[in-house]
Amino acid sequence: MNTPFVGFVPWIIFWVVAAPSTWEYATLGALIAAVILAVPDAQKRSLKLLDVATVAFFAVFSVLAIFLDAADLDWLEDYSQAISSGALAVVVLGSLAFVPFTEQYARESAPREVWDTPRFKEVNRRLTVVWGLAFAGSAICGVIAQEVDSGQDLLNWIIPIILIVGAFKYT
Repeated sequence: MNTPFVGFVPWIIFWVVAAPSTWEYATLGALIAAVILAVPDAQKRSLKLLDVATVAFFAVFSVLAIFLDAADLDWLEDYSQAISSGALAVVVLGSLAFVPFTEQYARESAPREVWDTPRFKEVNRRLTVVWGLAFAGSAICGVIAQEVDSGQDLLNWIIPIILIVGAFKYT
């Protein structure tokens, strides 16, 4: 079962578990999940951009958690969810310059003869833009949540969940 949803599992683990006192555990759990989920694709030599970016992101976060002093990590604790959403937005929107990230998954279920058609390309560009905007919106909400005195639940949970569910429904 290789769908974009599976690629998002480590990110979902991180978003659900990460909090100022638990982001290190969330990072480690997400890294372990990312590696486990990437192994089958690596064995088939069909790693996707999302697989590689996910392992790299959580590996970097894990190194920071291990080697930086707690006092140096305050900003990371506060902004970890916004940073993770922003990183996903950059990866997803950046994929438009090469192969839209959704196209890598779509090729696994679409006949080869449609891969180079304008319709197939356009649908995957549009889906990738929707996902990228959902992640960018979540990142912006996460930054704003750290700067305001009220509405953190709305900005950290409700709006991002609506954006992600909306992207799933659009897909």
